Amino acid sequence: MEFKQEPFENYYEVGDEIGSGQFAIVKKCIKKETKEEYAAKFIRKRRGGGRRGAKMEDIQKEVNILTSVDHPNIIHLVAGGELFDYISEKDHLSEEEASSFLKQILEGVEHLHSKNVAHLDLKPENIMLLDKNSTRIKLIDFGLAQVIGPKMDIRAMMGTAEFVAPEVVSYEPLSLATDMWSIGVITYILLSGASPFLGDEQQETYENITAVDYSFDEEFFNGTSEIAKDFIRKLFIKESRKRSTVYECLQHPWIQPHSKQEEEQRKESAINIEHFKAFIARRRWKQSVRVVALCNRLSRSANLLKSRSTDIGLNGSRNCVDEELN
Repeated sequence: MEFKQEPFENYYEVGDEIGSGQFAIVKKCIKKETKEEYAAKFIRKRRGGGRRGAKMEDIQKEVNILTSVDHPNIIHLVAGGELFDYISEKDHLSEEEASSFLKQILEGVEHLHSKNVAHLDLKPENIMLLDKNSTRIKLIDFGLAQVIGPKMDIRAMMGTAEFVAPEVVSYEPLSLATDMWSIGVITYILLSGASPFLGDEQQETYENITAVDYSFDEEFFNGTSEIAKDFIRKLFIKESRKRSTVYECLQHPWIQPHSKQEEEQRKESAINIEHFKAFIARRRWKQSVRVVALCNRLSRSANLLKSRSTDIGLNGSRNCVDEELN
């Protein structure tokens, strides 16, 4: 694929920011010719030998992946916010409703996996709603996505610690099954409002993941059906080849009931909405703390630069005076 050199603004009207990442921001854009709405990702490119910004080959890889996927549950323009935030505003959510959301996530991942694309960063922040009046789900942020063929050996420490699979922590080959572990974590949190492997420190989280150390604590899972727990168990398997594939998950009775009894289990069981609301509140608080910490660091850096600039100015003035006296 060739990149156009003309200014982006020649073709699109650039609107408000709707998301951001380490090296990129996402803005709402309108194509001038057709008036179609898009989400445009503006990526800071690494220059020279610097470390700030994305490498050109990584930008090219993400563009290639996005142009190869086209599915109703893959990113277009989203304006409905995160799925988990939407759920946290409800007073009750049955497992039947919860499984319908998971089904959409699985259908999006199925499309990716059919093209040998692993997302590798599945987490609540990357599961959005199309708009405020819709419950249609979109998967977003393909910055870590990889094309992984059957015989490819790709190893990388990537993703968010809480959601990564054992093979990521152990620096073993990644596969499409790496995404399935993350889906298990998302499902566990959705049903209980608890995070299965999260420790007090990142190292503890990694140790819990590699040991597959989790449980269905009665405090969090007292209203959870057995078929929902079975769905999670089949994903929390250390040996990635033995994990349920996305195709098997779509056929699991929690997603696709095989009997009237299984259907009734989903209707009668519900997610732990109070714990889930508490989980979302803690998450928002942590995000706020991170933003404040970042602002403080930026402020300190700015003050330090200002101080250095003043010192240079004073030193320069003293040098001039010394030269005049001599």
